[in-house]
Amino acid sequence: MTLSVNTNVGAMVALQNLNATNMELGQTQNRINTGKKVASAKDNGAIWAIAQGQRATSNALNAVKDSLNRGTSVIDVAIAGGESVADLLSQMKEKALAASDTSLDTASRTAMNEDFKSLRDQISKAVANADFNGVNLLKTGAVPIAALANSDGSSKLTVNAEIMALSGSVVTVATTGTIGTVTTAAAMIATVTTSIANVSAALARLGTKSKAYEMHTTFIGKLQDSLDAGIGNLVDADLAKESAKLQALQTKQQLGVQALSIANQTPQTILSLFRG
Repeated sequence: MTLSVNTNVGAMVALQNLNATNMELGQTQNRINTGKKVASAKDNGAIWAIAQGQRATSNALNAVKDSLNRGTSVIDVAIAGGESVADLLSQMKEKALAASDTSLDTASRTAMNEDFKSLRDQISKAVANADFNGVNLLKTGAVPIAALANSDGSSKLTVNAEIMALSGSVVTVATTGTIGTVTTAAAMIATVTTSIANVSAALARLGTKSKAYEMHTTFIGKLQDSLDAGIGNLVDADLAKESAKLQALQTKQQLGVQALSIANQTPQTILSLFRG
């Protein structure tokens, strides 16, 4: 090897190796500090882009879960209102049946009719109060609701309205229905019986939809967890591995410093050649 005071090849090589070790050490320390092996696009552009796309999907699923939870609440409130209507109809049938008894005196029939009308009017109150966040599936004019089902909004879970207002297709009891006479009481028994069957069918449909919403919410939660785990597999650092690597690089750095120090002493050897 040529000795020169102008060019110290050994020191240059030692410095290059030390710089490479320092760079690798910096990367390892950054991974330990952030917990990620891909913390930015410059670490690995392709992996970072994939991870960002999956993060966007995972974040979008938060909106899906919120939409499903709101829909579930709307349905559950409607079910609670429908169950109240069903209970009221059962009591109305009992009153109508009792009022159809021809041996009933006028005073008793009048009292039963007043009870019946009170129960009838209570149906309207139950329907009007089955409201969640401004949405009511039971009132006249109610429209279907549609909750988000996926991250891009292309799929939705729809629930139809089940209108239970008086004089409707479900509750066929008229808003002015009474049991003031034997004839009207006898006719009302059939009307209320039909209404009870209709309400039961409507509640069954709402119950099925509520269960579907709950199942899809659970699925979305699992999907989101899987996405988050997949993102972690792409970008998270193996801290045990990085810790071991850190210790090795620190040792390598110390050796590199010593090697550079030795290389820097080479020009001193030239001085010895000129000593007599």
